[in-house]
Formats: sequence, C-alpha cells, structure tokens
Amino acid sequence: FGTGTLRSKLLRAPYAGVRRLMKLYCSSYRLGDEADKLQGMFFGPKVGVIQNALDFSNDYDRLNRALEREFLDLQALGLTPEKLDLRDYFGKEDKLEEKLNSLDGVWVVGGNAFVLRRAMKSSGMDNILAENNLKTNFVYAGYSAGICVLSPSLQGIEIVDPKDVVPDGYEKAVIWEGLNVVPVSFAPHFDSQHPESGLINEVVSFFEGKGIDYLALRDGEVFISKYPEVDV
Repeated sequence: FGTGTLRSKLLRAPYAGVRRLMKLYCSSYRLGDEADKLQGMFFGPKVGVIQNALDFSNDYDRLNRALEREFLDLQALGLTPEKLDLRDYFGKEDKLEEKLNSLDGVWVVGGNAFVLRRAMKSSGMDNILAENNLKTNFVYAGYSAGICVLSPSLQGIEIVDPKDVVPDGYEKAVIWEGLNVVPVSFAPHFDSQHPESGLINEVVSFFEGKGIDYLALRDGEVFISKYPEVDV
C-alpha cells in the first residue's frame, strides 16, 4: 500500500488486515473531529488515561492541568476516566493485564514516543497487546506519541522526539521496535498549526526516502479501526 496523506481508497484494503481485534481510535491531536465515534466505540465507561509519554517533564503543575484537560474531554463523552500510570506496573505485567481488563479502554496521550515505548516495555503492556490478552471490544485510543508507538518501528520519529530522553526509573536503551499493531508509521500534526508540524514534514520526507508506508494525519483527522471495519 502506498505512502501519502490519509485517503480512504488507500486505507480500505490494507487496514482490513489489522491483526488486533481491539478497536483503535488514532487521532493526530487530542480528541480530533470524530469524538462522537469514539464515544460509540466504548461498551462501558471506564477508561485509563496513560500520560507516561510526558514523564520527562518535572513541571507537575502543568502535568496536572494537562491531565485534568484530558479528563474533562473524556467526561464530556460520558466516559469515566482514571489515571493509569505505567510506572506503577514496571516489572508487574500480570498486575497490569488484570488492571487493563478491568477497564473498557485506554486513552494514551502525546509527548515523547520513545519514553512511552520504554514505559510500555517495562510494564509489559507491549506483551499484553502483542498476545491479544485484552477483553473483547477493548478500545485503544490516543493521539500523537500515543499512536506513533502502534507502528512497526519508531524510525524517523527521532526527528521530532529526542530518543535519548530517559526519565528517572527508566531503562536507558532506545527501543526502535514499535508495537506493530498497524502496518504503517504515523505522522501526526502534518500540515497543521502545531509547533511540531515543521519537523513532521521532515519525518514525512524520511519515510518517503526510505520507502516506509505511512499515514500523515492533520490535526482533527482520525484513523479508526473497529475490526474488521475501517473508517477515516
């Protein structure tokens, strides 16, 4: 399947083969323009908000305000959000699997994709997703870094997210492998009024130069997979 910006005609065939049975809601920035569809994807209200992509920051007031904003967005959809800090589950994969299966989905916010990927490895969330050990109709939703980790690889994302940022308590090794939930790389904030949009243009050039299949999402755009359905 080809490279380029998001188009239904390119999505229909490749994404019919998304190999995870969980539902995906992949937004460029925050809820995007399809929030009503996200609301309809949940079979229950409980959603864990994963903010670990921002663990590099020590500005706790700003982090708390950002978390409150995410909560308000989700509550406006009738959902019941709670903070899910993957650091609480480092080395405790069984406990995380139990916790995830008590929820109806997760909302994974943006930040640094390499930090988030480390958190997912240390907590075992990557294994849980790979082994499809989540209950039927589980929703994985998120934006920016929260969707970049779903790709086969994080190559190219280092242009916009510093790969060597290591928060306290994290493993130092850079993890280049993505979760491989979808068969393309994401380029969020493409052609948008976002501070990272200029760097995302460089990411897209990298993808094209390397022949990497990608989906460039403008802020507001959302990729949705409700297996076996695909929507844009």
